[in-house]
Amino acid sequence: MMLLEMFSWPFMQRALIAGVLVSLCAALLGVSLVLKRYSMIGDGLSHVSFGALAIAVALGITPLYFSIPVVILAAFFLLRAADNPNRSNDAAIAALSAASLAIGILVISRTSGMTTDVDSYMFGSVLAMTWADVALSVVLCAAVLTMFILFYHKIFAVTFDESFSRATGLHVNRYNTLLAILTALTIVLGMRMMGAMLISSLIIFPALTAMRLFRSFRNVVLCAAVMSVVCFCAGLIISFVYSTPVGATVVAADLAVFLAACAARLLRR
Repeated sequence: MMLLEMFSWPFMQRALIAGVLVSLCAALLGVSLVLKRYSMIGDGLSHVSFGALAIAVALGITPLYFSIPVVILAAFFLLRAADNPNRSNDAAIAALSAASLAIGILVISRTSGMTTDVDSYMFGSVLAMTWADVALSVVLCAAVLTMFILFYHKIFAVTFDESFSRATGLHVNRYNTLLAILTALTIVLGMRMMGAMLISSLIIFPALTAMRLFRSFRNVVLCAAVMSVVCFCAGLIISFVYSTPVGATVVAADLAVFLAACAARLLRR
């Protein structure tokens, strides 16, 4: 009865649909990002998205339409930095993150009447979700699932050995670019609910949890997808019952499952 009453509210329906789809996409993309040691790119892109959203709100532009191309460009820049052996990938992410946060904060400080809107992006809010966000989440989820089904073996090869993939004639840069674009879209859409400070956890925690339980790439991907969706649903329900922030509650659920997986691995050893 409580669940029926909870999901009778339109904003909870939107949060459930969009959150499940974004969590699924983040988990699938997160496995490749973590294995390629690109996991911090998600954190850097979330800060870039916050800066872009602050500028968009200040200029009166639709935030999603402005932030998506900005975050995609930032993803290209970070991938190029990661591919260049003469540059430090960590330093590039740190510099871009700090600069984006500084720009966003400066814009907020010089603009009145936008605190509530920016707070919803920075810390997340289920009330900020719209049916347009849900529609975009459906399109994104369809794109990510199609990519994984059609290019599963190529993604596997690029994830584990880029040098060998290049030697066999595989267009590594093309698949890295596709991964960057989908990651950027996932982060921008997920920020509406999770917030810029917490969205990267949807990419990192499910992948780390699955890697503690399974060895094969396929099992890790499937486990990460299931864990991400289950943790989001649990966090959403707990946040509604106890009136806690959705983003923080979902991350706490992911953390609890991750610690349980670590304990299970230790006991198994």
